Amino acid sequence: MDPDTHFVFGTHHQHGYAAAFAPDFPSHLAHWLLTRLQFEPVPQEPGLYRLTDPQRDGARRTRQAAQDLRAQSYAVHVDADVAHAESGPSRPARKNGIAERRARIAHAAATRPPRRGVTPTVSAPAARTVPPEPSYLPTVRLTGSAPGRGR
Repeated sequence: MDPDTHFVFGTHHQHGYAAAFAPDFPSHLAHWLLTRLQFEPVPQEPGLYRLTDPQRDGARRTRQAAQDLRAQSYAVHVDADVAHAESGPSRPARKNGIAERRARIAHAAATRPPRRGVTPTVSAPAARTVPPEPSYLPTVRLTGSAPGRGR
């Protein structure tokens, strides 16, 4: 393992997708990080973690875990067999109508509505008049405060 590398991701002949951390990296921090990234410790091999449920898109989840650790400024090495592994047959997209509905809305927003009948003419709004000045003086009297601090 390269001395500057914090984590290594790859495949293990017995455990499938696995991760290991550098010996000088704090084990409690590595355990905390890897368990949050859906890896579990291998009981008989300290420092080795395996991906939970690797049949559920394991290669992509392992690459995503490496990317998340890199985003947190950790040095990560991913073996070539994981980096270039296909995630299996892609599932066909479910037809739920959302894409078609969004396409209809976008088309409606981009086109002008059809004209129905005569378009009403719009006149400019009437100018607003300014109210006259009041002929009386305001009755509000402001009193000065007493010297010192107010309440």
